[in-house]
Amino acid sequence: MKAVRVHQYQQDPSLDDIAEPKLQGPLDVIVKIGGAGVCRTDLHIINGDWEQIQDPTLPYVIGHENAGWVAEVGDAVTNVAVGDTVILHPQPSCGLCLACRAGRDMQCTGDAFFPGLSNNDGGMAEYLRTTARACVKLDPSTNPADVAALADAGITAYHAVRKAVPYLYPGTTAVVQGAGGLGHIGIQSLAALTATKIIVVDKNPAALELAKSIGADETVRADGDHVQAVQDLTGGGATVVFDFVAEQGAEMDAWAMTGPAGYCFVLGYGGQFSAPTLDFVAGEKNVIGNIVGTYNDLAELMVLAQAGKVTLHTVQYRLDQALDALHDLDAGKVRGRAILVP
Repeated sequence: MKAVRVHQYQQDPSLDDIAEPKLQGPLDVIVKIGGAGVCRTDLHIINGDWEQIQDPTLPYVIGHENAGWVAEVGDAVTNVAVGDTVILHPQPSCGLCLACRAGRDMQCTGDAFFPGLSNNDGGMAEYLRTTARACVKLDPSTNPADVAALADAGITAYHAVRKAVPYLYPGTTAVVQGAGGLGHIGIQSLAALTATKIIVVDKNPAALELAKSIGADETVRADGDHVQAVQDLTGGGATVVFDFVAEQGAEMDAWAMTGPAGYCFVLGYGGQFSAPTLDFVAGEKNVIGNIVGTYNDLAELMVLAQAGKVTLHTVQYRLDQALDALHDLDAGKVRGRAILVP
């Protein structure tokens, strides 16, 4: 099969011919990929930023936002069958540890793996090996390419919004910094789950236009005066700020836009956060980190997606155009999410 593989960090991956994955256990599932999302994390992986954390053996296949059709199942699989349309939680988990039993799949301490990040091939290929615990069955009419990126970008944004719901009652304000692949899902999730006023900050006029069309009440151009503009709109700072950028100074902008007793949810990464302890004490401000969401988050998000309340805005590329997709993402040319279709 064809697959996009990283051979050396800080170099472009290549499209290789490799063997198709095989079942390795009774709960394994082989999925024919119908769509694979292209994520900024893939750029960080190629750069080597995840090497010390995951330490995969090179070369390996990237791609951790995947959906498709079940092609083969292990002997113990009962929740999906060959031919089913599925979207895949990015981290197959053990189901037995305390984290899994509490529903925190992404914090599994058992036999978990992360295709596309850990030492397991990902989904920028024609086929992928996952497990039964990662499969969310979809309506057969669903096109996997239309929803694939909800498997990571979608549930990461939804997970943060879901945690913030108790704080976002009527009369509150929420700021979304960065209306890209994750941010545009965050905006729609806020509109679907809360009655808060949604303010979106981005430097790209096209991203702000998209934000207006999917639920933003106000938009602010990130032009150097945006922090003051948000403070003016919110009367001194937002109830909750969702920082989907968190690098190149944006992480401190998000903190400055967070109001007294407010919550700064950090979803992007790459920057450095530093604030005086007095800000925490006198302002009672909170910083909350966010990793990819749970299996339940993904199942809930798919209900919203199939009801038309959350729509993934995508640009499709063929699998052999993977480098174009990665370069376009790096250059900020992708509105919404780039999707590879084998």
